[in-house]
Amino acid sequence: MTPLLQTKTPWHFLLVDKDALVKEFVGKPLDILRTPAFVVDRTAFKENCAKIHQNARDWGASFRAHLKTHKTVEGTRLQLDSGSVKTSAVVVSTMMEAWGVVHGGLVEDGTVKDLLYGLPVGPNKLHDLSVLHEEMVKYGGTVRIMVDNLEQVRLLEEYAGQRREPKRWSAFIKMDGGQKRAGTSPEPESFKPFMRAIFASNVISVFGFYSHAGDSYGSTSLEQAVSCLTGEVRLVNDAALMAQEVLAESQNKGAPSQPFVLSVGSTPTALGATARVRISSQLCGVLELHAGNYPMLDLQQLHTTLIDRPRISQRVLATVVSYYPGRGKDGLDEALCDAGAIAMSKDTGRIPGFGEVVGKSWRLGRISQEHGVLEQLPLDTSAESKADPMLKIGDRIEIIGQHACLIAAGHPWYYVVEGGSERVVDVWVPWKGW
Repeated sequence: MTPLLQTKTPWHFLLVDKDALVKEFVGKPLDILRTPAFVVDRTAFKENCAKIHQNARDWGASFRAHLKTHKTVEGTRLQLDSGSVKTSAVVVSTMMEAWGVVHGGLVEDGTVKDLLYGLPVGPNKLHDLSVLHEEMVKYGGTVRIMVDNLEQVRLLEEYAGQRREPKRWSAFIKMDGGQKRAGTSPEPESFKPFMRAIFASNVISVFGFYSHAGDSYGSTSLEQAVSCLTGEVRLVNDAALMAQEVLAESQNKGAPSQPFVLSVGSTPTALGATARVRISSQLCGVLELHAGNYPMLDLQQLHTTLIDRPRISQRVLATVVSYYPGRGKDGLDEALCDAGAIAMSKDTGRIPGFGEVVGKSWRLGRISQEHGVLEQLPLDTSAESKADPMLKIGDRIEIIGQHACLIAAGHPWYYVVEGGSERVVDVWVPWKGW
């Protein structure tokens, strides 16, 4: 293997002065902030974290927090410690997130002890992951990787051959549950030979089996979400059973000394994981629940019916900059706001449009890079409707978007409020880049 030269994760070039932001914005009312602005209600965020911790405990699983939605030190602390329940295990999507955890002091102070890099490992990240692991080991932590292809194992072996002190990587085997995102096939004809090769390698120690129920986002009831969760458990448990059979056949001396970790989850399935649906069948390992969107939530999650609107902790502030009477469908009005695709993302969902305007009978119906077209909705004459049909140029509006993960990614920092207040109490700076 020719050494693959790559630059290191450039975390230090993207540092933003949080102290300066706090000095500038804390105490200011939301209605004077430059728009578009991303606002997080810390109270709702904390309550959402506590809810998922309790679900995992009641369901009989440990919990691994995915940091990909908020990508912040402050959010990570809330995800890992809800008071009555704590965990120190995380999963990240980027090396920038991984190094953000380290340089944010979360490893040194013991908040994070177990970090999983959440993509199947590529050769261009091996050295960076090795350095990251060395840094975490100083404080009693560890880095884990994902594997779903034997070429990855071969590259790990070649990389180990170049190292003075090669390491044995703790790895999850990523399983494909039919979503065709990432993962190896669970079919016995291919999976058993795959596991024989994995167990024969001296650079891999199988920690467990990992699945993500991406199809659970289409759920519209608790029963459907639980069905997705049950299917995930079956997938990783069958994989662990086949792995045990392979080990029994080979009498491999490198067999894991601890039970396999069966890691499953998504926000909808984590919301459905409760004591009522505890797994009663025999498992070939111990359960771990993982999720990432749940602290913030969004319209995609609202459509599942597993949450209500007050639990959504994020919103985007925007300003109405123009108005078009009668231009819309059936002669309804349209307006223009200064929140476009960068501020809201172009993700869609089962709820129509790119976002709902809070308290108004309007939605974000069309979108360009830096502006969005607001569409007036037909007047709801029901007694319980309190939506205001009026908008005018200069109005400040709040928009709940479709997908919080991508919306947050478009903003340089987040204005934090507490308990529905209208004043900034903190500013969170996310880890940007890859």
